[in-house]
Amino acid sequence: MLRLSKKADYALLAMRHLAAHSDRGAVSARELAETYDLPPELLAKVLQKLVRGQLLTSIQGIRGGYGLARPAASISVADVITAVDGPLTVTACSETNHNCDQYSKCNIRDPLWHIKDRIVSALAATSIAGLASDLAPATLAPKRAAAIPVSVQRKHDHGY
Repeated sequence: MLRLSKKADYALLAMRHLAAHSDRGAVSARELAETYDLPPELLAKVLQKLVRGQLLTSIQGIRGGYGLARPAASISVADVITAVDGPLTVTACSETNHNCDQYSKCNIRDPLWHIKDRIVSALAATSIAGLASDLAPATLAPKRAAAIPVSVQRKHDHGY
């Protein structure tokens, strides 16, 4: 099963929040941790990785916190995952690491690498702005789906 790490989950959650609330300026790690019930120590490490990956800026001081380093539309989900977890892999071997006993005889490596490339392309095509576009600020009520008119036809009772 392909699965994102907790660090990647927390990073995407934080990036989405920062994108949706970019008008507020810096948001503290503590506020993010409290808003989403995340472990503050792990979140702080994740946020620092995002700063090192040049996806976030860190603002020092009493009103300090974190903000996006560039527009949310120019940051992809793949950028975030790579910043916290490194390159996405689906096999033990890679184009540069042939450290596998089955490497020379493997008949699924190339097809799996193609699948990985498609996954990476999909993640790269999805921006943080796209993730944040439907996120209401935490203080507002969740968006409600628009009512859709439905016509109902009743079956006639034939006495069966």
